[in-house]
Amino acid sequence: MLKTSFGLPPSVQDYLITHGTRETTAQKDLRAVTDAHPAAIMRSSTEQMQLLALIVKLIGARHVIEVGVFTGYGTLAFASALPPEGRVIAFDISEEFPSIGRPYWQRAGVADKIDLRIGPATEGLDELLRENGPGSFDLAYIDADKTNYDQYYEACLRLVRPRGLIAIDNVLWSGKVADPAADDPNTHALKGLNAKIASDERVEVAMVPVGDGVTLAMKR
Repeated sequence: MLKTSFGLPPSVQDYLITHGTRETTAQKDLRAVTDAHPAAIMRSSTEQMQLLALIVKLIGARHVIEVGVFTGYGTLAFASALPPEGRVIAFDISEEFPSIGRPYWQRAGVADKIDLRIGPATEGLDELLRENGPGSFDLAYIDADKTNYDQYYEACLRLVRPRGLIAIDNVLWSGKVADPAADDPNTHALKGLNAKIASDERVEVAMVPVGDGVTLAMKR
């Protein structure tokens, strides 16, 4: 719901982008095209993807799962951070939005690192488990339909290796998760998952107020 970090005034947000991120030309151009789209609010924030790309490098990731692609701005960040042999398996329900990003993936020279799979991610993740087995991925990023977040989390928990990371977007949901009166299906799903992960002994966890809130859950 936010393509900037929660609660930051515009001047600070601009300073953060200018001084705290390093986008390639392809990333900047795709961000500009995405922000001109009517659904631009679905884009992950620049500083959020900078953080996750840095984590990819810190943990030496080679195999990444992305659930929810939109225009592929995040996909480009992941693919650019991976080593030459690295791969992003990216799931989206439709080709419509990812097709916007494809030319920028190609321009950046990382298109061969991206395996885009169109269809329901619940089914795709099950297939990935059959193909690769448990513990075969280093990092998973979840940013798709909120009512299925719990299913995505459980599937990704099976797919990532011990000390691998699951990053979950929109966990603050513009503050609605802290509103006792907010109980629409998306908010209800996020509240439930946040409470679940907070006490989930299978992971170490930190909720970070970057973008619309990102939970980082490291598999024990």
